[in-house]
Amino acid sequence: MAKRRKAVYSGIGGQAVLEGVMMKNNDRYAVAVRKPDGEIDVQVEEYKGICSQYRITKVPFIRGIFAFADSLVLGMRVTMHSASFYEEEEDPAAGGGRLEKALGSKADDIMMGLTVAISVIIAVSLFMLLPFLVSDLLAGYIRNDSLIAILEGVVRIAIFIGYIAAISLMKDIRRLYMYHGAEHKCINCIERGRPLTVKDVMRSSRQHKRCGTSFLLFVVLVSVIVFFFIRVDNFAVKLLLRVALIPVIAGISYEIIRLAGRSDNLFVRIISAPGMLMQRLTTREPDEEMVRVAIASVEAVFDWKAYLAETFGYEINDSWLS
Repeated sequence: MAKRRKAVYSGIGGQAVLEGVMMKNNDRYAVAVRKPDGEIDVQVEEYKGICSQYRITKVPFIRGIFAFADSLVLGMRVTMHSASFYEEEEDPAAGGGRLEKALGSKADDIMMGLTVAISVIIAVSLFMLLPFLVSDLLAGYIRNDSLIAILEGVVRIAIFIGYIAAISLMKDIRRLYMYHGAEHKCINCIERGRPLTVKDVMRSSRQHKRCGTSFLLFVVLVSVIVFFFIRVDNFAVKLLLRVALIPVIAGISYEIIRLAGRSDNLFVRIISAPGMLMQRLTTREPDEEMVRVAIASVEAVFDWKAYLAETFGYEINDSWLS
């Protein structure tokens, strides 16, 4: 086999979870988690989100809004699943299960919905509204509207990078980033035409152009451009626009990340470079046990041998895998 092949889009994507990896292929996803006893638990489920129900969710620049919403819901679901293996046993005397008893089977869905809603509110406040408020304060000293718009963008980028850098210092987050690296390595291994073995995965790149980190960075950068050209004088309208235009910004960013995931020309490499650089913070080199977890997740929902045969034109010899 050649040492390096051009990457070919496989259609699979994933996410790191607590001590594990989720991989998604079309409507099926698998969550592989390394349990406290050392065994790997693999759960395969079907997820048909908003994107698979309505035609409007397939329209360019609109589909990104629904895809982002689906990713939030599924991401929270698999995160809660992985965390369940590491929860302390509930003390019956403490009455911790009263809410679940009262709400029945809907308790998890309600809690997940509340968690997603709170997460979105915090993200919007931190990355959209706070930079605007800071720039508005500076407007009292700087009369140039273009400079104020640029400063708002600089503050937004600084907050985003600072947040990523700060949480990367946490021990649990560093371990999560190692699984994030394992997820990327598996996808890169397959899309470069290599057998999905621990050895080949370990030597693959931990950075990937379709990463959620790159998407979020595109959201930040696109917002800087959008708000530079859209200006109003009224404070309340300015504030409202920062929230109302989030779906538009997300839709544009999704199209960019989608293009990046399916192309490998010079332009795509240039626009992908900042996100790939950010992934140096949000991914870490995994160990072999983490890679085994990621491989288990891939193999539960994706026939990589058939993919390599169809895409790269060769059959996998079982002797390669020994």
